[in-house]
Amino acid sequence: MPMLLTEEQQNLLRRAKRTPLLLLIAVAMLFVLASWSLGQPFAHSERWQLALRCLRAMTEAGMVGALADWFAVSALFKHILIPWISRHTAIIPRNKDRIGENLAVFVRERFLDGDSLVQLVRTHQPADKMAQWLRSPANAELLGHQVARLAAAALATVQDAQVERFIKLALRTLLGQLDLSKSLSRVLTVLTHEGRHQVLLEQALDKLVELLREAETRELMAQTIAHWLKTEHPLKEKMLPTGWLSDKGSAMIASSLEHLLDAIADNPGHVLRAKFDETMQEWIARLENDPAWHQKGEEVRRYLQHDAAVGQYVQELWQSLRASLQRDLANEHSAVARNVRGMGLWLGKSLSADDALRASLNERMEIWVRDLAPEISQFFGTHIADTVKRWDAKELSDLIEWNIGRDLQYIRINGTLVGGLIGFVLFWLGWLAARLGAG
Repeated sequence: MPMLLTEEQQNLLRRAKRTPLLLLIAVAMLFVLASWSLGQPFAHSERWQLALRCLRAMTEAGMVGALADWFAVSALFKHILIPWISRHTAIIPRNKDRIGENLAVFVRERFLDGDSLVQLVRTHQPADKMAQWLRSPANAELLGHQVARLAAAALATVQDAQVERFIKLALRTLLGQLDLSKSLSRVLTVLTHEGRHQVLLEQALDKLVELLREAETRELMAQTIAHWLKTEHPLKEKMLPTGWLSDKGSAMIASSLEHLLDAIADNPGHVLRAKFDETMQEWIARLENDPAWHQKGEEVRRYLQHDAAVGQYVQELWQSLRASLQRDLANEHSAVARNVRGMGLWLGKSLSADDALRASLNERMEIWVRDLAPEISQFFGTHIADTVKRWDAKELSDLIEWNIGRDLQYIRINGTLVGGLIGFVLFWLGWLAARLGAG
């Protein structure tokens, strides 16, 4: 992390240091002038002696105050080579790592503890704010646009070869850990639990009955019968009324199938339902225990895992998907952006209309942040401490000095002025005490 000060910042810091230095020089020159004047003929009068001694006492105390505060300020940032004292100077650079650790502890315990994060959630009610934000069509439009922009940037960044290699590797790894036979057995077990497959069968039968009742289906069946007669029995087709037979045959077949399917659907104990149950249970048992089925599943798994055609299919699938996404995202009327926008508006309206849902989400977020607080605080605390440790000590010291050093120069100015004031008070107290003693 570069922390070097710019030339302008360095000039501002130098100018800030120049003022207390010039004040110290001025005070020192006054001290020298007062000390020299005390021995001159013009200063033999009592008033001149008193004024010059007072000035010397003030400037002497001012220099002491200025030098003491200069040492205190400078010792924060630089080494001062004075025996027995130098090891207690350059406080900030020398204690850089400890400063980082203490800062990490402070942030971890005061800002990222569970109570602070929970209070943050309670104060801001994020579910309410999200609902309010998403209800605005402009915000939903912005969300869709930003998601589309990020998706386009991600696709432009990712290299085809890398993604294809990753997908192939992930697919092969997943298939390598999969027992296809037993996995299918478990899927069928779930599907048949408590007769779920019978419900699916009923829905499928209803759809088939609706399909058989459609005119297009009857027409297709009639055409199929007519084609069969022409190809398989061309002589009979010329002698018989093919169109009539086709229409009647299709109607008869459709009606028979309808009656059969209705009978199966209306009768839970129908023999074909029972046969369907037996077949499903037999498949489950064989998938779970039959070595031949297990071997067949292994063959299919190895084929999917290593066959070049499957790999080529995955590659082409990714290329097609990427091209399709890029075309859509480049369009100002992108379907992805439109769907995200619609989802955002729906979510905003749903949350706004459901107080209980928003309260529940806020409560869940409180629980979530409280549970994650130790990990979050530990992560950021470690990050802060490690980051400070990586910083250069001098650069960190310069950066801190830039931020607070200019204000610290006022301590040096105040030290000079306060020292002079103390010297003035002490001088006159001493003079008063001498006069009272003489009296």
